[in-house]
Amino acid sequence: MHKIESVGIVGSGTMGLGIAQVCALHGFEVHMTDISPTLVAKGVDTISERLAREVSRGRMTQDDSEAAANRVKAEEGIEDLANCDLVIEAIVESLESKLSLFQRLGAICKPEAVLASNTSSLSISQLAGASGRPASVLGMHFFNPPSALHLLELTTTPQTDASKTAAVEAFCEALNREVVRVKDTPGFIVNRLLIPFIFDAVRLADTGVAEPADIDIACKSGLGHSMGPLATADLIGLDTLVQIGNALFEDFGEPRFKPPVILGRMVSLGNLGRKSGTGFFQYRGS
Repeated sequence: MHKIESVGIVGSGTMGLGIAQVCALHGFEVHMTDISPTLVAKGVDTISERLAREVSRGRMTQDDSEAAANRVKAEEGIEDLANCDLVIEAIVESLESKLSLFQRLGAICKPEAVLASNTSSLSISQLAGASGRPASVLGMHFFNPPSALHLLELTTTPQTDASKTAAVEAFCEALNREVVRVKDTPGFIVNRLLIPFIFDAVRLADTGVAEPADIDIACKSGLGHSMGPLATADLIGLDTLVQIGNALFEDFGEPRFKPPVILGRMVSLGNLGRKSGTGFFQYRGS
């Protein structure tokens, strides 16, 4: 069975950094890249800072923190991921961008490498086809933040090589992930259920049925959710929600997947949620 020891991460945004940190903490060599070396260097620094905070909170030893940080390497471009055993794509949720990337990865990476996408809504089959080596491609949808949420949706296509799926399953076990297998269908399990739920909460707030805080309290206290739908929207990123919703609406044509107009307006104003400091709620330190 193909053994995974080195991991390439394409994308140093929220998910890319989270996945890289988890991999490094569990002993894997990580090579990160993005559209510019500056972004990657900043991302690597962010991971080091996060690990240092874990030490200050008593959740990790200094030695473990430094060892994990040293396993994360900044690379200049995807060509530097050529020898990685597994490459995980964690870029913007745009089919065009991902298709282009997988075409390049298919040409660059070693034949035995597994190519994975962290997409939460797009077709793995289309990405597999673009790569020119569909037997090597599958979906690994981590949840935000990967350090706290252990669920992973594992998506294969009829052409995914069984030995590579087995290697990824072993890798996920090493990362202490709880894996669910799902067919290659838009939105998989969680987003197929979650996105319409969040959009309904957005519409309740937009039409004045209740204040955002009260909507979230109702869902936490009445439904037993650990986080309300609007706080979840801010965590995911309102721009990402719009992208996911549009992709699901295009595939299914069901109104419940169409992003509410207010979300588009908020995104246009730069109110993206936690990452911008303002969304349905205000956040400090952004």
